[in-house]
Amino acid sequence: MTRLSDLAASPFADWDGSPAAARELQTQLARQVRLEDDYPPLHHLAGVDVGFEEGGAITRAAAVLLDADTLEPLAECVARIPTSMPYVPGLLSFRELPALLRALAGLPQEPDLIFVDGHGIAHPRGLGIAAHLGVVSGLPTIGVAKKILTGHHAELVEARGARVELLNRMGEQIGWVLRSKDRVRPLIISPGNRVSLERAPELVMACVRRHRLPEPTRLADRLASRRDARRDQPSLF
Repeated sequence: MTRLSDLAASPFADWDGSPAAARELQTQLARQVRLEDDYPPLHHLAGVDVGFEEGGAITRAAAVLLDADTLEPLAECVARIPTSMPYVPGLLSFRELPALLRALAGLPQEPDLIFVDGHGIAHPRGLGIAAHLGVVSGLPTIGVAKKILTGHHAELVEARGARVELLNRMGEQIGWVLRSKDRVRPLIISPGNRVSLERAPELVMACVRRHRLPEPTRLADRLASRRDARRDQPSLF
């Protein structure tokens, strides 16, 4: 996909590389997030995740394409690039986005909806990796995170499908705390772009099968963490 390949080459057009400028860019891009359901009929889903190799020197991004009806994997791509930025809290998307875009560009089909291992708008400046990816690519995205980055919530019951609002310090909703399976640790769900707050957890639960994680991010997480797998050997088929 040429468009995504071009974005991967230069995803931060006006960024000078400094953390201060990155935070300002986050604030600007957060204003472009669209929190309404504006995704096409769902035929193909993607899950994406990022890991690191060689002590963090290499960023490894994984993208998996799935059939939206069966949730069977159709294709996968792993992209490895030199890590261009050290870890800075709240700025993780600036480390991960170039590799994610390259992995997505390696899929044979542009997905109708992307599930991202990370946060959407549930971020101190409203632009986690799922939101950043969604705004830059223009594609619909949902953040599926394993722990809270910011916000607070009421007590959550133990039953599958239970959810409570995740609120920022001003009391505004920025996502959901969702129990995807009985008596497992909850997931933090927040829309990234072109998906509403109300619909995001429903789309996630529609992709949950036997595991805590929805299938798109579960498969992407599995692929991204296989640091020792042979590069020419498919791992999901």
